[in-house]
Amino acid sequence: METLFITHPTCRMHNMRSWHPESPQRLDAINDRMLASGVAYYVRELEAPKASVADLERVHKPDYVSFIRDNIPESGYFNIDTEETCLNPHTFQAALHAAGSGILAVDEIMAGKAKNAFCSVRPPGHHAEPDRSTGFCFFNNMCVAASYAIEKYGLERIALIDFDVHHGNGTEKIFENHPNIMMFSFFQHPLFPHSGTENVAQNMVNIPVPAYTRMKVIEELVKDQWLPKMRDYKPQLIMISAGFDAHREDDMGQLDLTERDFAWLTQQLMDVADECCEGRIVSFLEGGYELSALGRSAVEHVKTLAGI
Repeated sequence: METLFITHPTCRMHNMRSWHPESPQRLDAINDRMLASGVAYYVRELEAPKASVADLERVHKPDYVSFIRDNIPESGYFNIDTEETCLNPHTFQAALHAAGSGILAVDEIMAGKAKNAFCSVRPPGHHAEPDRSTGFCFFNNMCVAASYAIEKYGLERIALIDFDVHHGNGTEKIFENHPNIMMFSFFQHPLFPHSGTENVAQNMVNIPVPAYTRMKVIEELVKDQWLPKMRDYKPQLIMISAGFDAHREDDMGQLDLTERDFAWLTQQLMDVADECCEGRIVSFLEGGYELSALGRSAVEHVKTLAGI
């Protein structure tokens, strides 16, 4: 079965000032590399639909969703907390498409029309909490899709994976102690958002690692702490917050991964998915801000998903 590549042109229109690292050029870097490498010809590209407000409100408080919608400026920017997380006139529509990408992926995969999917969308989502925007994120794309999969398809065990250099505080906040979710993550610590190490819920498998940790150490941690628990859990669906800012060339963190390491991580998750849930994986773009490293890493991720 096919690998899906899901995106939407509106995701490029969300822009948080010209200097901002979470820029529209991130999607361009991935698209350009997909074409240059030839990987684009091995996947099926789909346009992401919009998530509904009801979809968002499964994981976000209604007042918060209204706050984002009602503060979209006619021009310029509206700062949520600082200039680092702000709205422009296109943010709400882009965020609806970003959240809708995972819903489409779940439907296609559960219908047997595709094996797995990569959602190349922005704004990213894993820092978005039930009632709070932070870290460039407004709505939690992966959580929206996971909650949809639970409600529509009755899934009882979904494994969420986060290998962004920053801890996915929003995902953890939304799903801590959730009976249908187990989350696995590694992240640099201490580093923004300075979470994930205290009062950790039982359904969270967090691996904080110090700056300059090499991939060999992370490989052993993944093999020892992630994979056995994941296999015991027997997920019916795997979802990935695929942040590529742990790359050694990315200044947003200080880990030492390369694009080959992201391919290795992807393959480990695919092996579990093949054993437990007919290969079902939905992956979402999160971080990754050095454009060349992002393009190379994301394409290696997609290439592995597609078995090329």
